Amino acid sequence: MNPRLRHWREAATLLLAAGTGARPGRSALGPCDYEVLLLQRSSRSGFAPGAHVFPGGLVEAADFSAAWLRLLPASPLCGLGSVKPPPAGSGRAPIFAMDRRQLGSPLPGEVAFRICAIRETFEEAGILLLAPGSGPGQSGGAGPLPAESLLSAAELGEWRRRVREDAGCFLQLCRHLGCVPNIWALHEWSNWLTPVGRAGPGGRRYDTAFYLCCLGERPPHASEDEREVTACLWSSPPEAIELFKSREISLAPPQFYELCRLCNFSSLHELHKFSSDRALEGCECWMPIMLTASDGLIQLLPGDELYPEDPDYTGEMNTVMSTDKTVEDLMKEGSTFHRIVIKNINSLSLYVNIQAKYKHMNPLMINTDCSDYNSRL
Repeated sequence: MNPRLRHWREAATLLLAAGTGARPGRSALGPCDYEVLLLQRSSRSGFAPGAHVFPGGLVEAADFSAAWLRLLPASPLCGLGSVKPPPAGSGRAPIFAMDRRQLGSPLPGEVAFRICAIRETFEEAGILLLAPGSGPGQSGGAGPLPAESLLSAAELGEWRRRVREDAGCFLQLCRHLGCVPNIWALHEWSNWLTPVGRAGPGGRRYDTAFYLCCLGERPPHASEDEREVTACLWSSPPEAIELFKSREISLAPPQFYELCRLCNFSSLHELHKFSSDRALEGCECWMPIMLTASDGLIQLLPGDELYPEDPDYTGEMNTVMSTDKTVEDLMKEGSTFHRIVIKNINSLSLYVNIQAKYKHMNPLMINTDCSDYNSRL
């Protein structure tokens, strides 16, 4: 845990992809042979109520417990590879750069955040991503162990309840099964900060590490926890975008952005290869800046020509970006874009023409509104 980040609460989330076998997904955006897991948050949730999100949640002290070192491989980063130095002029995202030993934990952040993402996926969806013994370490990845082959339905439900009430019970579960969280199957993908002005109750904002995990087999059974999660949905990225367009599901901008990025990959093999090849490249820390236009909002991301040189990360400067111009005027006047246009909660449009950093890929530009400014890109 990082008590120094008083403006943010650290969290981890997981883009979990699984093959669909012989049934390729069909969408106007093209075929896709895999699906990703989306969970619908409870309407009573204090943050993004009713929205469909990737599994994940807050990092707990138990995720940083030194006891994990007695289960995981005794090697640097517990067998994870070391991320390469960032490009010139850039820095490692603070959530990953922090030396956790200064905060009293010998467990590296790269390990603890993966444990958090795996634990939350179990709590929220009932899916266990484990590796046998002490794990593969540096020898390679291991396939997930099906939960139903490890525990009866009743046992699984009981452990899930216990972990939900006490995150430390996840370590006990792994000991009981003789397994470890399959941290090696999770690849660093992105890092999003909650924008100023978009905090939840009590001013809660999140510094969230996004990971990607590709499962070779068909989607495992997922079940809602009937508390934080009210429904589970396996959907191909293009189909999820179509559901959002038709207002059958609700998506927050980060989820919309990442689903649009996944739309670049029509096959699970292609996605897995890409994420594996860039697994040690790292990622950029993004905090969207809100620009209020006369007829809508624009979330500016780093690299956009209107993104401030010195962003107000804490909100203490009370900086407000607004203009009397319309979104259309701003788009016609601009030339360098990395932004999400928000007309309303069901209308998001993505415009990107900058070069992606860290060997990453820009999202597919998708417009859920009738407006079209792509001629400027």
